Amino acid sequence: MRADARKNYDHLLTVARDVVSEHGAEASMRDIARRADVGLATLFRHFPTREAIFEALLRENLDALTQKAVELETSNPPDDALVSWFREGVAFVQSYSGVVALMASAHATPDSALYASCAAVHSAGERLLLRAQAEGTARVDMNGDDLFALMSALGWLGDQPSFAPRADHLFHVIASAILTVGKSNDVKKARR
Repeated sequence: MRADARKNYDHLLTVARDVVSEHGAEASMRDIARRADVGLATLFRHFPTREAIFEALLRENLDALTQKAVELETSNPPDDALVSWFREGVAFVQSYSGVVALMASAHATPDSALYASCAAVHSAGERLLLRAQAEGTARVDMNGDDLFALMSALGWLGDQPSFAPRADHLFHVIASAILTVGKSNDVKKARR
């Protein structure tokens, strides 16, 4: 990419991040172009679809979440690694209003621009879950799909004003349900 094209791309992404932070997944492409002081055609040249702009916005965070799983896998006990990663995942899906629906849809759609990043996050979480299950610290009747669904559900709840004040409590309830009985008490103690 030429230097001027890269500069335009980065500028559009910065503006898009601001607009999406304000308006969530319903952010208008027209609003992004207007705020970036470019024509809609210029925006579409860089990002041909709404999903493409979200993929660009989210890829860095999703890749970081995948990398975090690798780091935790090698440096923390299985149950701690799983809960720490799960907390970061929930925080991420709450970072942009409405992103949960995009990720949930992309997770099952190989043609989606977000599919590869979502699949990598899903696999990373599943590895952490399997490791905790093998250690006997996570319930064995769960799989990676369940973990991804619970992360998405907590993200959605965080988007709801009536549940937002209870987000931390709800996280602990779900984390306690993921871990086996003895370990779920540790989650409760850590909360106090």
